[in-house]
Amino acid sequence: MATTKLTGNLTKQRGVVLVVSLVFLIALTAVAAALMQNTTTDMKMSGATEEEVVATQEALSAADEVIYNQVEGDTNNFAQSLVNFPICDGLLTGTKTSATGCIDIRNNDFELEADCPHSRSASSAQVFTCNVLRLQVNRTYGRTDSSNVEVNSGIAQQLLRN
Repeated sequence: MATTKLTGNLTKQRGVVLVVSLVFLIALTAVAAALMQNTTTDMKMSGATEEEVVATQEALSAADEVIYNQVEGDTNNFAQSLVNFPICDGLLTGTKTSATGCIDIRNNDFELEADCPHSRSASSAQVFTCNVLRLQVNRTYGRTDSSNVEVNSGIAQQLLRN
């Protein structure tokens, strides 16, 4: 008699466990898919942020390289007369980055000789003038080079007054 009672209960529950387990499986699959989508988005954002930081550092390095090449090189373009600016060609020829650089006059639309900014070094008044220039380096980055980093450096080159 005990045997027929046990088999009678099994026939009534056939398939219920399968349906319940499939519902749980679908819910867990949806949660896993949502977490994977969130992780993929986070990875893309962190990759883009890293690429921006690298592009900024490359632009800063390119600006430092231009200043070093001008000061230590054969010709110092910073000491040219104001009418010769802007200088954009050949500033970043040896760099491995896709950056462009340009030296231009800063806040001097009329190309007038400017006095030098105040400094701690002593000098005779009205003996020196300054070229107050701006070095601008643009570096594009991104999958399609659609983003841009711009680095501006101010340069005051001391010159003897004519």
